[in-house]
Amino acid sequence: MRVCYFGIYKPTYTRNLTLIGGLRENNIEVIECNTREKSNKKYFQLLKAYWPIRKNYDVMVVGFPGHTIMPLAWFLAKMSGKKIVFDAFVSMYDSVILDRAQYLPKSLMAKKYWAIDWLACKLADMILLDADEHIKFFIETFKIKKEKFKRILVSCDDKLIFPRQVEKEDKNFLVHFHGTYIPIQGVKYIIAAARILKNEDIKFNIVGRLKDYQPEIEKVKEWQLANINFIDFLPYEKLAEMIAKADVCLGMFGKTPKAFRCGAFKITESMAAKIATITGDTPAMREFLEDKKSCLFCKMADANDLAAKILELKNNSDLKEQIADGGYQVYLKLLTPKATAGELISVLNLLISKK
Repeated sequence: MRVCYFGIYKPTYTRNLTLIGGLRENNIEVIECNTREKSNKKYFQLLKAYWPIRKNYDVMVVGFPGHTIMPLAWFLAKMSGKKIVFDAFVSMYDSVILDRAQYLPKSLMAKKYWAIDWLACKLADMILLDADEHIKFFIETFKIKKEKFKRILVSCDDKLIFPRQVEKEDKNFLVHFHGTYIPIQGVKYIIAAARILKNEDIKFNIVGRLKDYQPEIEKVKEWQLANINFIDFLPYEKLAEMIAKADVCLGMFGKTPKAFRCGAFKITESMAAKIATITGDTPAMREFLEDKKSCLFCKMADANDLAAKILELKNNSDLKEQIADGGYQVYLKLLTPKATAGELISVLNLLISKK
């Protein structure tokens, strides 16, 4: 099988990196037809790159983000008589309008983002998302047939994230979080939990662009908390080293609708590193995780419960190791690049057989 991976996607973004790498690991030939051009020149560049290969592949996959490029991808694929898979991964309407509330739900911009998502899904022969709960949202919001969707869980770069022995820098129990300050992440609950645990031998590392955390940094100063380290954005290689030093990694805790229906790279990454994970209890997480076996669930948007769960793992090393090992086994079975791409290959084979 030969796959044309098409679009304006960033090849190093984890979703694209792991699916492309996983396809190749499964001995699938991948031809990348890609541009990172921001202007309208991208359409010409993609057409120019596509033309020599238009007859030399079996199925097209539009990489993430590909919502706005789907009309061109559909035209080119249909012109070549090929099926097209759209890795939606997220809804632009959901992210911009519902989760981040950048525009009012009844605004013209909201209608625009809804239409972009709807059209991209209508043009695809198959649509990829990261959770069954996410699929339900797309079906209900954009009125797309259930049969057009396939769940592909999120993976991580297994060349950089893996179990490793590292020297701990101090005796404190180390809690790690990396991400951004958007509602779905729930950073304010992590900081509030750190305040509750300020007299314990527990340190928190919060990794992300410092400019995103200014209100939180000011709050930590106001509360005079010495148990939180804010660390600026790190290259993935350095981030992998920091994860490996942690006793516990944190997932998502923001009580937003999107949080209940999607996965998170940081959770897969901690599992791949064989580090115990605490994350909010959501339907999407329960699709592949089990409480006290492969993770420790806590209530969403609840700093007291999060603090209690962190303290529970600090005081119960057997449970911590059990969760770390259980999460790692789930990762090996379901979440490696080879495993997730294997799920994609089943979709591609099915589409090719329907020609």
